[in-house]
Amino acid sequence: MKQKITDTNIKANDNVVVNSGADRGRRGKVLKVNSKTGRIIVEGINKKHKYLKPGPEQPKGGKINVEFPIDISNVMIFCEKCKKGVRIGIQYKDKTRIRVCKTCGKNLD
Repeated sequence: MKQKITDTNIKANDNVVVNSGADRGRRGKVLKVNSKTGRIIVEGINKKHKYLKPGPEQPKGGKINVEFPIDISNVMIFCEKCKKGVRIGIQYKDKTRIRVCKTCGKNLD
């Protein structure tokens, strides 16, 4: 059974870099995070064709390109200052939790 992730450091609208798989090295914005399954949807990454049955909106059916989820362990947050994917550190200021870059210390929130 796969380990469930309850708390993730990656949030929606973060810029991430894919570090494994067919889209390795590509960057994108996180559209959706599912912390229960540990998977995320990244804009423009892991696109596949989805075939639609004929219906009232599309009488002929058809196919569309859709971003499918990838595992959260296959991405790293992109730091604008370092210009690469980085690990995240947590700092507390005034009882608030802040995500920072481990390399340069830049605030990522």
